[in-house]
Amino acid sequence: MIKQTNKGRKFANFLDWLTYKKDGHDPDYTFLLLLFIILICGLVFLASASSVISYDKYHDAYYLFKKQIYQGIFFGFLFFFILSHISYKFLRQYALPILLSGIILVLLVFIPGIGAEYLGGKRWINFPGFSFQPSEYLKLTLVIYLAAWFETKQEEIKDLKATFLPFVGLLAVIASLVLLQPDMGTTVIIVAICVSMYFLANGSLLYISSLGVVGSIIFWFLIKQAPYRAARLTIFLNPELDPQGIGYHINQAFLAIGSGGLLGRGLGHSRQKFNYLPEVANDSIFAVIAEELGFIFTFFFLVLFFYFFYKGFQIAKKTPDLFSRLLVSGIMVWIIWQVLINIMAMVGLVPLTGTPLPFISYGSSSLVILLTAMGIIFNISRYTK
Repeated sequence: MIKQTNKGRKFANFLDWLTYKKDGHDPDYTFLLLLFIILICGLVFLASASSVISYDKYHDAYYLFKKQIYQGIFFGFLFFFILSHISYKFLRQYALPILLSGIILVLLVFIPGIGAEYLGGKRWINFPGFSFQPSEYLKLTLVIYLAAWFETKQEEIKDLKATFLPFVGLLAVIASLVLLQPDMGTTVIIVAICVSMYFLANGSLLYISSLGVVGSIIFWFLIKQAPYRAARLTIFLNPELDPQGIGYHINQAFLAIGSGGLLGRGLGHSRQKFNYLPEVANDSIFAVIAEELGFIFTFFFLVLFFYFFYKGFQIAKKTPDLFSRLLVSGIMVWIIWQVLINIMAMVGLVPLTGTPLPFISYGSSSLVILLTAMGIIFNISRYTK
């Protein structure tokens, strides 16, 4: 009986540590409310933007909308709930195994019979009834690991050999794995996340600048090696060059955004979603939003997004330790980069990269991982000062 009691106490102590809530307070419900509003808007936008393509492919105008709910929303909030009740210190202690799990999943996409190929890219793992994109999970695991690692390296964060070169080596390995899929858009996001987190950890600005120069050279080399990347850059510089060929996508996006005017055509009344604009439910959904709802509503929707970012960084500012501060900041930086790159691509400020709009674009893998990350932030908001 004594042994069983001791075992029971050890298990209870483990659960207390796993769901550590000592000295905690109410979480940030304003942050959660903003998340709910963005998700609801995203579902409304997706229902409209995906209606034509859903009916054409699946004979159900709400097929992608319903799939986003029962795969993305359901599983996303399941993991949100779990991560919002698990101590963030657990993530710090097991940061390396978590990162390794992300790398292993990315490697699985290259194994025949496991990885699935779509539009020339090996980016998915097939499971019965659904597919999963490991690179989305890799983003989160990388943020967790870098937050834990940079915390241990604070005294030598600006040291070339002790910190910067190992950091660049890790970044090179991760970026190479994603680039081999190939997925240039996700590679850009991962590089942006890593460099931003190094900066937030008080890294050397000189090293960041040198990395930017080297990265620009590598980026130019990658463009020269792949004709489709060179074509995207050419169209970015000259959108009117081939409007019916390689410039078709961006020109249709311009047409959608421009025809929305101030007030838009009305929700559900997009013309470009009738098989004119490619990827209406994914990368191009912002163009459909602007067409249907116009400049004024789109502007206020972006204000909502940036207020959400502000609340996230407010949580990061008040966190109790460096790990949680870097973790929250890294997650928010990740989302900000994706929002900026997606929207800038649609308005012609950067080349098209195939980057989805967080919480809005169709994609259960992205939504599940994003909501998991939001669960981590919601959890940490209990311990802010």
